[in-house]
Amino acid sequence: MIRPLLWLLAGLVLGGIIHIVVILTLPALTEQSVWTRVAAIEADNRVVILDSVPAGQPNPLGLDPEMVYGLCRVDLAQGPAYVRGTLPDAFWSVALFDTSGKVAYSTTNRDGIGQVMDLGIFNADQTRLLAQQQIDVAEGTLVVETTSDKLLILVRLAPPQQVMAERFARSLAAVSCGTVAP
Repeated sequence: MIRPLLWLLAGLVLGGIIHIVVILTLPALTEQSVWTRVAAIEADNRVVILDSVPAGQPNPLGLDPEMVYGLCRVDLAQGPAYVRGTLPDAFWSVALFDTSGKVAYSTTNRDGIGQVMDLGIFNADQTRLLAQQQIDVAEGTLVVETTSDKLLILVRLAPPQQVMAERFARSLAAVSCGTVAP
């Protein structure tokens, strides 16, 4: 009686291990990552406002239809990146995604930043130069260090009313984003 129970337990453990391995390796095997989906958008060193997705329509990027999105793609191999602008007095957030789609850094205006967004994004080598004072950074710039050179910067604005979305999109379009030669 004990032997069949041991075989059953061993089968369940082995099945669990196989299940976990498959679940953890599937994202690495996919060809449609966030990075490849936005590759067609010309967002190199500039903010591009993403079209809003009407309810009930296909939403391949999984965007919230109530929010306004701006996307910028930077390569820190070309130099440090900066994201600067004044945003409306409503909730906003900014997130940096690496090529695997993982969030490298994220913050919101509720972190005490207020309406002015001023991010300086650096890789490890640039941070070392920054510490040696070989790179100048404006006072008040939030310094962010990442491990990846290629980044997607996503800025999200939440207009309190949907009629304000167009004005929020114009404010977001005025945000500057890009790399600066070292």
